[in-house]
Amino acid sequence: MSKEHGGIVKVWGATIKKSQAAAKRKAACIFKTMSVAHAEDLEEELPGPSPNGVVTGEKVLSNGDIYAGQWLENLPNGYGRYLWTDDCVYEGEWFRGKFMGKGKFSWPSGAKYDGEFKSNYMVGKGVYTCSSGDIYRGQFAMNLKHGQGVKISANGDQYDGEWRRGNQDGHGSYFWKNGNQYTGQWKNGLMNGYGTMIWANGNQYEGNWEDELPKGNGTFRWPDGRYYVGDWSNDPDEQSGMLYSASGDSTSGDGNWNPREVFEVDLADCKISPDAKVPIWPSQKMHNWPGFEGEILEKPMSYRPPRHSNGGLTRMSNDGHASPYSTTSGRGSSCSFDGDRGYESDISRIIQKQFGNRPKRQGVTISKGHKNYELMLNLQLGIRHSVGRPGPAPSLDLKSSAFDPKEKVWTRFPSEGSKHTPPHHSCEFKWKDYCPLVFRSLRKMFSVDPADYMISICGDDALRELSSPGKSGSFFYLTNDDKYMIKTMKKAEVKVLLRMLRAYYNHVRTYENTLVTKFVGLHCVKLTGNAQKKVRFVIMGNLFRTEYTIHRRFDLKGSSYGRMTDKPESEVDPNTTLKDLDLNYIFRLQKVWFQEFCRQVDKDCDFLEQERIMDYSLLVGLHFRESSNESPENGRLSSADDDETSQRLGIKMSARAERTKRRRTDGDAELVGEPTGRFYDVILFFGIIDILQDYDISKKIEHAYKSMHHDPGSISAVEPKQYSRRFRDFVLRVFTEDRS
Repeated sequence: MSKEHGGIVKVWGATIKKSQAAAKRKAACIFKTMSVAHAEDLEEELPGPSPNGVVTGEKVLSNGDIYAGQWLENLPNGYGRYLWTDDCVYEGEWFRGKFMGKGKFSWPSGAKYDGEFKSNYMVGKGVYTCSSGDIYRGQFAMNLKHGQGVKISANGDQYDGEWRRGNQDGHGSYFWKNGNQYTGQWKNGLMNGYGTMIWANGNQYEGNWEDELPKGNGTFRWPDGRYYVGDWSNDPDEQSGMLYSASGDSTSGDGNWNPREVFEVDLADCKISPDAKVPIWPSQKMHNWPGFEGEILEKPMSYRPPRHSNGGLTRMSNDGHASPYSTTSGRGSSCSFDGDRGYESDISRIIQKQFGNRPKRQGVTISKGHKNYELMLNLQLGIRHSVGRPGPAPSLDLKSSAFDPKEKVWTRFPSEGSKHTPPHHSCEFKWKDYCPLVFRSLRKMFSVDPADYMISICGDDALRELSSPGKSGSFFYLTNDDKYMIKTMKKAEVKVLLRMLRAYYNHVRTYENTLVTKFVGLHCVKLTGNAQKKVRFVIMGNLFRTEYTIHRRFDLKGSSYGRMTDKPESEVDPNTTLKDLDLNYIFRLQKVWFQEFCRQVDKDCDFLEQERIMDYSLLVGLHFRESSNESPENGRLSSADDDETSQRLGIKMSARAERTKRRRTDGDAELVGEPTGRFYDVILFFGIIDILQDYDISKKIEHAYKSMHHDPGSISAVEPKQYSRRFRDFVLRVFTEDRS
């Protein structure tokens, strides 16, 4: 080696020793709670690697960063603390050089995050405290607020609700320090959709919003009972409406009041507190580990942000290894930060790519120009009128007259409005409420909040239209938040529901865990003019309203004729409804749940048999938990941690699905296949649907005709007693007790 090169090496070595000594002095106070050995003392103080290769110690990297904790194969693995030269600190669980599990990250500004990590990203449950004093507690995905969360601003404001990509998005409530509050829909961090603003002085606006301002149909109320109903807009030329007295009479007595006051005065103190910016994310901190100088270990990932989290952790084994855990978060989020703009676009790309892998939302949004757009407007106006109409507090003890099929209320909705209805842009129509007291009491029984119910059905672009999955010819509509399903009905079905309404009411009141459909409203829209068209529909709870991805869904009757999907396997997706002969699993429930399941199936089948109902189905939805990287069918799975306390019979139930293989005998496939011993951890959702078909003359004819060509026991149309017996026998073969 030349003298020149030798001198350079000596100077470089001295510089490194000085930087390491300074770094160690800095680390001494940060790592004082840990008993660790310095790098040069490891050989003397540590017994050497354990049989599994895990060592504990402190290492100073060539760039001045310091790590103290557990190592495996020259990478942080287990528990440890890392100090960067810019004074950022991470302390927590590691897996092969990445933050993985529970951990804490702090910034020099005083900001800090305490929560869950996956592959260096903030994922799952966590608490982020900003240097300004803002605090967020809730779900994260890919570093971003995403899912359910609460933000408490330093100025005293608070938001509690859904987030997406870092912004308030979905349903949420905002409470200002001055006492004002808003509850309703949000989009990209702004009040957008249907919502209610209540001011501290008692004033209230309920209606549609757009970009933080009232826009569209809405009602403004004063504490003295007066109210103003109209179409709202920040453009005075588009604003129109009518002022009513407390008694409901239109009035011009308060001619000095102008709707502009809402925009210019009432909303002046209702500004949303902005998010503080994050200068750099934990996942942006690149590592040069000893032995890998010059190689950045942070590589692009193929990580799929999960959809829901209940606090999964890294599970540490006795040998010091950390196994990658499954955490889940809410439905997406965006966040503002100062830093590498390329990184921001990369994060957006990753999130878009991964969330794009979720099943496509079912249905077509009914917007202006859709053939049923006016019908949707009529439905929303009618629901708002029915639910908001003053009446006695709902009671669960109802008089016999409440169940009388003749108990119905007609309301006329002229376009120009009336004493009891607001003006609207749809055609004139009539609205009918069937047995309104009964359905109001059912909503109370099912814990349906009236305001939330209106927001779900009456928000902007509230409904999505689905074509009928069956042969009934009915159409189905989903609310935008997926809480409720609306089904158009034939007159005969309405008659069946009204006939059995008292028995249905008593049944669901007696059996809290009933699996039968939850009906919450029965209505009719009659268009005036030449058409004179009547559309009857029932509103019911949506069984699959969940943050979990439903990977497979089955409609099960216990019959075999015609009970196989006509789609080739390559076209089956999570939105495909499969049938009895497509079923290739049996479901094993925990003992206590299986016993409750058996009891409830018996009670529900007895009820349906007594009401002469047949042709119903058990609708089953499966979410496969991530016990392996591959799904039973194909493709990667999202993961989810189960919250035991949120389970109910048929809702979010932990179970094991065992794969089956169906044998063929005499050319026919058996209804339930043989167990294969191949198990999957699943979350189950199930309930009994289509309970409004009685054994009428058409079904008797169908039974007689098909029985001439097929085994009578294999067809769906059989008399109620036989149907009930066959249904429960089949279901109790598909669902069994988990004896493991």
